[in-house]
Amino acid sequence: MTLAPSQKDYAPHGSRRGSKSGSGLFAGIGLGVAGASLLPMLAVLLAALTGGFDTVTHLAQTVMPRYAGTTLLLVLMVGAGTLSIGVGAAWLVTMTRFPGVRLFEMLLVLPLAFPAYVLAYAYTYILDHPGIVQSTLREVMGWGPRDYWFPEIRSLPGAALMLVLVLYPYVYLLARAAFLQQTSGAFLAARALGHSSFSAFWRVSLPMARPAIASGVLLAVMETIADFGTVAYFGVQTFATGIYTSWFSLADRAGAAQLALCLLIFALFLSMGERASRGKARYHQAGKQHSRMPPAELTGLRCFVAWGLCSLPVVLGFVLPVVILVNMGLESEQNLLSRRYIAFIRNSITLATTAAFVTVIAAVCLGLYQRLRRGKISASAAYVARLGYAVPGGVIAVGLMVPFAAFDNALDAWMRATFDIRTGLLITGSIWLLVMAYMVRFLSAALGAYEGGQSTVHVNMDAAARSLGHGPLAMLRRVHLPLLTPSLLTALLIVFVDVMKELPATLIMRPFNYDTLAIQAYRLASDERLEGAAVPSLVIVAVGLLPVILICRQVGRR
Repeated sequence: MTLAPSQKDYAPHGSRRGSKSGSGLFAGIGLGVAGASLLPMLAVLLAALTGGFDTVTHLAQTVMPRYAGTTLLLVLMVGAGTLSIGVGAAWLVTMTRFPGVRLFEMLLVLPLAFPAYVLAYAYTYILDHPGIVQSTLREVMGWGPRDYWFPEIRSLPGAALMLVLVLYPYVYLLARAAFLQQTSGAFLAARALGHSSFSAFWRVSLPMARPAIASGVLLAVMETIADFGTVAYFGVQTFATGIYTSWFSLADRAGAAQLALCLLIFALFLSMGERASRGKARYHQAGKQHSRMPPAELTGLRCFVAWGLCSLPVVLGFVLPVVILVNMGLESEQNLLSRRYIAFIRNSITLATTAAFVTVIAAVCLGLYQRLRRGKISASAAYVARLGYAVPGGVIAVGLMVPFAAFDNALDAWMRATFDIRTGLLITGSIWLLVMAYMVRFLSAALGAYEGGQSTVHVNMDAAARSLGHGPLAMLRRVHLPLLTPSLLTALLIVFVDVMKELPATLIMRPFNYDTLAIQAYRLASDERLEGAAVPSLVIVAVGLLPVILICRQVGRR
């Protein structure tokens, strides 16, 4: 007979109190984490409702239709682009064989290391009017500035292209995993009924992979509506840029909160809409894994086309931008070893490291709470904690700044009236509120990595530890953590790099005179000093390569 965690008769009587107290500790931390994740959304809702109908009416009559239309168009463009590139590349490297296919399996993930705004700086440098491409055209053809037409990179389609090039790996990775798990029975049956390879793919393979593909597209869309650096630099007016403009340029806190509420509703609507579209559908595989369809060998023109289709997103999304940025950095006067840049690097690493450890610890406590006390409360806490990834950084920033700024102001007024002491901005003026915003934003990624590793820890291990007198803390330290070290390191690395790249929340919430590499790159690019912006951008990309290389190794190993 196997031991189950609920069989308390196997645990010594002296260990029950410690077990309950340890379980209560994780329950308290888990519920606190869920509450912290829910706080920005509630604060945005309350701030928007207290802003008055005059502000809402003014926004609805002026900027809100434009923000809504532009954001929706951007989402549709990025969704269609990432779907086409991600699914097409995943099908080619999974179901066909051609020279270099094993290399492309890993190379297609590399653009994930780039923030979209860094890609925007690189392509603007070569494609804008004074860039090398148009300058060469004018010189070779003898054209004047108004004698020709050239696509405008600083536009809505340009922003969509930048986002597609860095976000399609989300769809590629999930679609490739789904295609690898499919068996050959249904596909071969469709072929036997007279369907072509493309028709069988469209009618059989694609619907079976739909849940994974939809999840990848949803991730890309969430990153799109949260993006600020790319759309702000290209002058595309979305909800993300509207929030920042209302908060800083117009000093309209109520307007920023109401725009943030609109963006929050839009993000949650997308997330719930994708879940509702699936309904209660289930996807079952007939047969066993060893019956997976053998890849088709491509030769001749088909081989050339497949090679070109796979290499194009890699070249445009990684190789060419790296070459451009290196060239820009060499021409700039930015010194990476100067005192200012060392401070930028130190601030970025401090924030990213602190946020990574805080986020992973929160994920571990919440995940263990859900494991120890299965029920509606723990499941709801985990669900609320995952909502943070669907909330853009600008919304989280506004949602945290509004209540904590009010608290700081009230505390300062009371201290001055009572003790004649100025406390200033104790919370909103520190990095800890920014770290809290990062934790809310990226907790879902850390929780997913942790739960993926936790699924390999059998419940019998928990029962054995409890039968030996270990409470939850000791079980976590002596059983779970040694087994989950690779998953926790992956979660740390993912959150670290995400924080290094994050821009909107950092712009709004950073303490005074506390700039990071992302802030420096954005500031220099906003001043049209693109060569200087290349230096911090290259550092961000170099750091972003770490988890991408880890993912590539896992892909290659599988």
